Amino acid sequence: MKGILGRKIGMTQVFTESGKLIPVTAVYVEPNVVTQIKTKENDGYEAIQLGFDTKREKLATKAIAGHTAKANTTPKRFFREIKGVDINEYTVGQEVKADIFTAGEVVDVTGTTKGKGFQGVIKRHGQSRGPMGHGSHYHRRPGSMGTMRPMRVFKGKKLAGHMGTLTVTIQNLEIVSVDMENNVILIKGNIPGPKQGLVIIRSAVKANGAVNEAEALVDYSVKEEALSETEASEAPVEDETEKDAETPIEPTDNESPEEEN
Repeated sequence: MKGILGRKIGMTQVFTESGKLIPVTAVYVEPNVVTQIKTKENDGYEAIQLGFDTKREKLATKAIAGHTAKANTTPKRFFREIKGVDINEYTVGQEVKADIFTAGEVVDVTGTTKGKGFQGVIKRHGQSRGPMGHGSHYHRRPGSMGTMRPMRVFKGKKLAGHMGTLTVTIQNLEIVSVDMENNVILIKGNIPGPKQGLVIIRSAVKANGAVNEAEALVDYSVKEEALSETEASEAPVEDETEKDAETPIEPTDNESPEEEN
């Protein structure tokens, strides 16, 4: 088991060399720092704590500043634990980068869904509305509250209420590419959460460390031919006014060079 913290950037698409289009979600993965290692002797379980997203010292509390100082790093905005790891492979202050995962690896992604505020039963639970005309007084109401006895609403009744901001994990997603130059991981499909939302990428629990065969993507790097064409298009063009100044003006039929007003 291994994991890393990142921020969801948004969705885009990439193409493989065979021409296949793959929708992907880009996750910005700034190098994480191991801020604490928990052991069975001290904490009752084994895990590592990762710190992500550098925070200005002026905005950090003394508790956070002192905690990260032990790892010899700057204050962080987010701290999350990754369980099921081999703690002997990590040390306090160690950096965990995007290359911890490889293309084709199957992972689970956890995030917080978008908040929708207070919503009714139609949007929140997908219930149907009543007739909108012909004297009907039942439109978007929640429906029957239950039986006559015992004169109360049973637990689990689907009613209106707060929707969203739930911790959701999508399992068995595939990593399409790992861009170490820009610290970006491309994950096939969509993941929960809004843009710039915190996400946790872990090894898939059900896949048992499976790694699919990843197809090479189209190289989007600028070629020499494209550079030469760009330089040619940016070549300076002679000023048209200078050309006009050098070309003598010939008199028209209505004007004579000897006549001057």
